[in-house]
Amino acid sequence: MIATLNKYWQSFLVGIQSNIVYRWNFFLRGLFSLTHLIVVVALWSAAYHGHPTIGGFSLGATLTYFVVMLGLQYFIGAFNEDYQISEEIRNGLINQFLLKPINYFAYRFSIFISARTVSGLLILIPVGVAYAFLHHDISLPPESWRLWIGLPALLMSALIQFTIAYCFGLLSFWFLEIQSFIILSYAIETLLGGQMFPLDLMPANLYRISEYLPYFYQMYFPAAIFTGRIATPAQALSGLAIQACWVVALLAIAALLWRRGLRRHTAVGG
Repeated sequence: MIATLNKYWQSFLVGIQSNIVYRWNFFLRGLFSLTHLIVVVALWSAAYHGHPTIGGFSLGATLTYFVVMLGLQYFIGAFNEDYQISEEIRNGLINQFLLKPINYFAYRFSIFISARTVSGLLILIPVGVAYAFLHHDISLPPESWRLWIGLPALLMSALIQFTIAYCFGLLSFWFLEIQSFIILSYAIETLLGGQMFPLDLMPANLYRISEYLPYFYQMYFPAAIFTGRIATPAQALSGLAIQACWVVALLAIAALLWRRGLRRHTAVGG
C-alpha cells in the first residue's frame, strides 16, 4: 500500500514541477478572470438597481457567490485533462502504461491534483485583489456545518470534474476528434453548473431537475454550501448523497469505457 501511494505521490510531484513551468499561464488566466468579474459586478449591480433582493439574496450575497465560484474554477475545474488524455491515446503514449503496474486513472488524477494545486494557489492573488475592492459586499455565512459538509462536497466535485473529462478523453478510442463533444459538454456545464448565474434563480421545476444532474455537483453545489444559497444541513446532506451516487456512477462509466476502449486499441510503438 505504501509503495502504491508513493508511486502516485511521485506522479504528483512530477506534475507540480511540470505545472510550475506554466505558472505564468495560470496567473495571466487568473488576471483575465478579473475582467470577467468586473463585467459580473456591473451586470448584477444593474440588475439589483431598485431591488434590494433577487431570489431572496442581496447584491452582496450574489457577488460573494461569483467570487467563490471564481476560486473554485481554478481549484477543482478540469481545464485540459480531456485533451491531454486524448493526445496520449492518439499518439500511442498510453502504451507505456499498459504493461506497467500503474493505474492510468490514478496516474491522471494525481496529475490533475498537481495542476489544480498550482492554479488554485495562483488564483488566490486575483481573488485577493477582488476582495480588496469588494470586501464591503463579500461575506460568508458563519455556520460551522458548512465547512464540514462543504469540504467533502468540494472533494467529490473535483472527482466529478476530472472523471467527466477522463471519460471524454477516452472517447478517442472510438473517435479521431473529440473537440465537438468537449465544447458541447463545456457549454452545458457553464449553464447548468451555475457559472453564468446562480441556479436557484431558475424556475422551481427546472431547479429541481438540475439537482439530479451531474453538472449541478461540478461547481454549483459546493459554492452554494459555502455562500449560503443552500440554507439547511438537511438540504446539504441530501445533495451530498446524490453527489456521492454520481461519483460512483461516473467511476463505473470510466472503468467501462477504459475496458471497452482497450479492446479497440492497437498498441504500436510507444
